[in-house]
Amino acid sequence: MADETEKLSISAQIKARLKQARRARDEDSKRVIGMLRTKVLNELKSGQGKEENDELWLAVLQSYAKQLRKSIVEYEKAGERGAALLAEAQFELAFCEEFLPKRLDEAATEALVRDIAHNNGLSGPKAMGRLMGAVMKKHRNEVDPALVRKAAQKVLAE
Repeated sequence: MADETEKLSISAQIKARLKQARRARDEDSKRVIGMLRTKVLNELKSGQGKEENDELWLAVLQSYAKQLRKSIVEYEKAGERGAALLAEAQFELAFCEEFLPKRLDEAATEALVRDIAHNNGLSGPKAMGRLMGAVMKKHRNEVDPALVRKAAQKVLAE
């Protein structure tokens, strides 16, 4: 079954999850799916000639996940007042991440950054922008930019 869902488009996977959520009366999942579908429809209606495909769904999911990560930090700062919103944002982020490509962990990111720095002869703190650019240019969907920055600072400081 897992192999079958990976072959489906993101849109088809989302539709299947909506059907499953309706059967299970899972209001949280239905709410997230509805919101994501609205974001996709807004993109389609934006007049930029976009088509509904995996690329559009991926862009919407990535954009919303980024927004949620920022919100989670703010809700954590709010303490008890933000607890309900924090739980909701964490659920939504986990839902979105199910459909996003898996990213490299900290060790793998550092190895990648180290390799790119070595291959391009980059060293010293002044090479930070060039190193970040080289990594993100080819590996944007594979890495977390915050981890890349941390690894680049470490590698360039050596």
